[in-house]
Amino acid sequence: MKHYDPACGHAFALGHDTFGRLQLVMNGKVVGPLTPVRSFPISAPGEGIALVDDNGTEQIWLDRLEDLPLDQRMLVQEELASREFTPEIRRIRQVSSFATPSRWHVDTDKGETTLLLKAEEDIRRLSASTLLIADGHGVQFLIRNVSALDKSSRRLLDHFL
Repeated sequence: MKHYDPACGHAFALGHDTFGRLQLVMNGKVVGPLTPVRSFPISAPGEGIALVDDNGTEQIWLDRLEDLPLDQRMLVQEELASREFTPEIRRIRQVSSFATPSRWHVDTDKGETTLLLKAEEDIRRLSASTLLIADGHGVQFLIRNVSALDKSSRRLLDHFL
């Protein structure tokens, strides 16, 4: 495993192979396909990113994504975006029932949708103000700051907390 330190000026390049998968070229050696994995996807999404191979072996560690040159940073961000999908709930419009299972009609940063809350245990508290809600269809929804929700949304949410 190599630790990327921008001050040392490690010579490596990120690119895509002929199949469009991320690969690393370092010291004339090609390593790939690689998958970027965030260590702290919610609390520090731009910090602690590992590039791992198909065996799960870490090939390079990035302390901070912004330390990469812009073109390489964009490649890593595109790869992350293609495999991560965590809509952020901005408003809870309506819930079908205060008992579970219940359907929630919500506004997210990706648009309006309906999620299925199977059980109250599917709401995980990540911090004092951050929640992660597991939908019955496998989608993870994020509420980054409960107190930033409107009063009506907080009142609906309180029935489940």
